[in-house]
Amino acid sequence: MRVIISAGGTGGHIYPALAIINKIKEEEPDSEILYIGTTDRMEKDLIPSLGYRYEALEVRGLKRKLTLDNIKTITCFISAIKKAKMIIKDFDPDIVIGCGGYVTAPVIYAAKKLGKKTFIHEQNSVVGLANKFLSRYTDKVGVSFESTIKDFPKDKAVLTGNPCSEKALSIKPTTKEKIGLNKDKKLVLIVMGSLGSRSINDKIFSFIDKFRGKNYNVIIVTGNSYYDKVKDRRVPDNVKVLPFIYEMPSVMKITDLMVTRAGASTISEITALEVPSIFIPSPYVVNNHQYKNAMDLVSTGAGIILEEKDMTDRSLIELIDKTLNDKDKLKEIKTSLRSIGIKDSSTRIYNILKDLIINDRKFY
Repeated sequence: MRVIISAGGTGGHIYPALAIINKIKEEEPDSEILYIGTTDRMEKDLIPSLGYRYEALEVRGLKRKLTLDNIKTITCFISAIKKAKMIIKDFDPDIVIGCGGYVTAPVIYAAKKLGKKTFIHEQNSVVGLANKFLSRYTDKVGVSFESTIKDFPKDKAVLTGNPCSEKALSIKPTTKEKIGLNKDKKLVLIVMGSLGSRSINDKIFSFIDKFRGKNYNVIIVTGNSYYDKVKDRRVPDNVKVLPFIYEMPSVMKITDLMVTRAGASTISEITALEVPSIFIPSPYVVNNHQYKNAMDLVSTGAGIILEEKDMTDRSLIELIDKTLNDKDKLKEIKTSLRSIGIKDSSTRIYNILKDLIINDRKFY
């Protein structure tokens, strides 16, 4: 299989793309992959470091308000389409995949104009601008939430889940001893996305001493940029502060309760691994989509929500204590997660890709 895949900007788009790549390589090891990303976001360094061929497009996000900056954005978009067409013609893929971020717009649009089969994936419960635009130019759309199917043209959207879920299941669990924690105590994992959250970190470290004496362990993942600020801070014996965990699912598998943002990839891992969680959605994201992601779970009893504006030392710690000590509540959350979790997302997506390619070849 010859595949062009595009995703950019944040881990929430890039990691699902990598999960799809891993599934394709698992099923068809001789597959050739070309990744198209931006010139200035995290994928430009990450993807080449993994050994994949990388091409960059200069693109900018469209402002939602009328502004002169949008003229530059449109100019970049037109230039990016021209470059994308040259890349696609040269590579001649069987299929072109978009996993979100504005870089995908010129890539999928160019691919469709060249007559290539296309597939896009929407991770969030709120459809992004790029995928709204591309829904007219793609053959199929994979969605992570059933509630999102109605937002795409009829017969295009397929409930696939988020491919990060399947990868999470394949990762081996670590142990509390390896992390330096008491193996007989429950574990609370506090992590606010791959980059962390300064606002949440500031709040937690203002009352971190209040975890002292609790009958559970706490891991706080700050993100690399914040870690330098607190790495020398003395914390209670039952608290461990880390900058980053590379294989987060390895720790999630031994976690009794997670406190987290509500990014799409995180939610997919939580549902697949059935980790009871308290969601503190970021209020700083487009269309408040993290809140809506979280509510898709909370509304079915598959999680608990605490909005950032309501988060205090008392509200958070009391909620952690209450939830950890309520066996029936934890069991209810796990049962609900099991009922909505999709554990074979990457496989579902791979099968859609194969069907699109096979049907395309019938015309030759």
